[in-house]
Amino acid sequence: MDKKRVLIIGLEEAEVNAIKQDLGFEYLFVCYDVVPQVKLIEKQLFVESPSVPEKFLLVDKVVFHGIYGNDFDFITLLALWNGPCLPNALGMMDLRQRIPGLVRALAVSKYAGIKRGMLIDVQDYTATTETVAKWGIWHCGEDKNKFIGEWTSAETSVIEEFIEGEAVRIMLVGDKYWQIKLTGDTWLKSIHNDGSWEMEVDEGLLLDSKAIAQHFNLQTVGVDYMIGSNGEKYLLEINHIPNVTVFPFVNEAFKAFAQNWIKG
Repeated sequence: MDKKRVLIIGLEEAEVNAIKQDLGFEYLFVCYDVVPQVKLIEKQLFVESPSVPEKFLLVDKVVFHGIYGNDFDFITLLALWNGPCLPNALGMMDLRQRIPGLVRALAVSKYAGIKRGMLIDVQDYTATTETVAKWGIWHCGEDKNKFIGEWTSAETSVIEEFIEGEAVRIMLVGDKYWQIKLTGDTWLKSIHNDGSWEMEVDEGLLLDSKAIAQHFNLQTVGVDYMIGSNGEKYLLEINHIPNVTVFPFVNEAFKAFAQNWIKG
């Protein structure tokens, strides 16, 4: 039997070891903490050997986790390859850059009601109510600013009305799902705050998240929403690589799903 080589990128050693367990000797694993050098040659994917300089190894499957400054071309190459990739490479490519990804997801979501604007490069904006500016391609909190009055962008930015309410994430891993309450000491909310944890699932948000995941053909995804104080629901952001290490119930589900996916 020919052995299958699996390239795993970005997962912690404990996750990799758990995924490897019980897979048998028919699989070979190449693991990297960061994005490695790859080549796509006549629809075959090759990755640099971690032990032999200038040697490239044929890859059969890819498990990718993490967000890196230089990963967009890499993800695009995986999409062009169109081989077995977890998560789906084309879906990751469509969502990797936050603003274009948001625009694509808003076309699918039922909860696209936030009044948004956009500034290109350096421009001025005047807000008469609390407003949020978001810029950059990163899915994280330090590239947001809440303001009233005058604000000047330094780069292309999306402008949103500020919504009072509860921030939540619908997390999907295969057919498993959770709703996570996002908390924080300021208006910025995150899964990394001590108070963030699983809560009762809103059926409407779950159905919306599943529709988004199906549209982008993603096996794992994290979809952030705001449930306004008025009861209205609003799509905030799509996480094409949602963190699977923070919550133990998500971590266990992901490891099991990844192992079964590799076997399939």
